[in-house]
Amino acid sequence: MTLSYDEAGEGAPVLLLHSSVCDRRMWDAQFQALAAAGHRVVRCDLRGHGATPVSDRPYTDAGDVLGLMDALCIEQAALVGSSFGGRVALLAAAHSPRRVTALALLCAAPLPDQEESAELAAFDAREDTLLEAGDLAAAAALNVATWLGPDADEAARNAVYGMQLHAFEVQTAAEKAVSAEGAPYVLSGNRVAGLPDFSAFESPCLAVSGAHDLPDFRRAAARVAGLLRNARHLELPWAGHLPGMERPAEISALLTGFLAGAGRPAGASAA
Repeated sequence: MTLSYDEAGEGAPVLLLHSSVCDRRMWDAQFQALAAAGHRVVRCDLRGHGATPVSDRPYTDAGDVLGLMDALCIEQAALVGSSFGGRVALLAAAHSPRRVTALALLCAAPLPDQEESAELAAFDAREDTLLEAGDLAAAAALNVATWLGPDADEAARNAVYGMQLHAFEVQTAAEKAVSAEGAPYVLSGNRVAGLPDFSAFESPCLAVSGAHDLPDFRRAAARVAGLLRNARHLELPWAGHLPGMERPAEISALLTGFLAGAGRPAGASAA
C-alpha cells in the first residue's frame, strides 16, 4: 500500500512525517516554505491517519516511508519528523542509514527502551478511559490541551482537534470491524525490542525539544544527541510538543537553515 501524500518543489528531497496526534496537514507552513527554499518536499499520512487507511497486514511505519521513497524514485532524502514521526524517522535511519541525508526531529517520541514518566502514564490512562467510553471528542480535546504549548493560537488548536478526532474515528471504526466481523486489522506495526543500532548513521541530526513538553520527549531529544555521532540538541524555551504548529514561521526558518547547512560539505562554514 502506498501512503497518501502531497509533493511540491524541486531539488534535494525532504520527507515530512507527522505526529500521531495529527496528519500531513500539520506541515502546511513548512511544506510551502521548504519547497520555496529549493527542496522537493513530500508529506505523507501514516496508516490510520489523514487519507491513509489502517492496514490489514503486518507492517512498520519506517518500512512504509522507505517504500514511499522507492515509489517516488527517491534514493536519498532528509527526514523531518514530529513526535511519533520523529521516532519513525529514527528507525528508518537505523534501518537504511545511507538513504537518509539528514534528520530533523521535533520533540521525537522516545525510543522503545526509554522508561515512561508518571506524567505520560497518567495521560495515557486518561486517554484510554475516554476512548473506551466512546467519547472521542473529549479524547481529542485532551490531546489538544496536552500537546500544544502556550504559543499555539486558536487556529492551531482547532486544526489539531480536527486531525486527532479524524484519526480516532478511523481507528475506532477499524477496531469495531474486528470485533463485529473478525476483519483483519493491524494498527501498530512498530514494536521494536531494545535499542536500534545507529552506528552506521553519520548524517547530521537536529533533535529539538520544547521546554513546555512532557519530560519524556525532552529526555529523548537530549539522548539522541548522545546516540548519534553527528547530532545536536536544541531546546526551545517557548515550545510545547508541536512547535511547528505553535510558531510555524519560526520552525520553517529553523528547518530551512538546518537543511541548508546539512547539505554543505564537511568543514564548510555558513555564509
